[in-house]
Amino acid sequence: MSARHLRVLLERLPPESATMTALRNATPDEALAEQAERGEPERGRWSQQEQLLALLVDHVARLSYITLLANSSGKGVKKPSPPEPIRRPGARPPKPKTQMTDGAAEALFTLINGGAA
Repeated sequence: MSARHLRVLLERLPPESATMTALRNATPDEALAEQAERGEPERGRWSQQEQLLALLVDHVARLSYITLLANSSGKGVKKPSPPEPIRRPGARPPKPKTQMTDGAAEALFTLINGGAA
């Protein structure tokens, strides 16, 4: 098999194939952004069908969460935590939220109550 024939075969693989997924995951973010600007959605991290399906699942989970919140009003009822979105291949996990220190909370309280004037 020639190198040209191999390249043609690789280029014709479906976006959700293991080979294309591995190539996309190894692509730097700058190159992906450039491809997106040139209008090449087929080179995105997931195929369009997979993106839409993940979005649909995220919305259904969010609606279920809102329904549980609306119907769980009462004393002593523990509120459910919001759902996590589906992790997309190649996407970095969300950064953890930083907790406010006691000193920062005290400074904010002073500022809100007019102590900065």
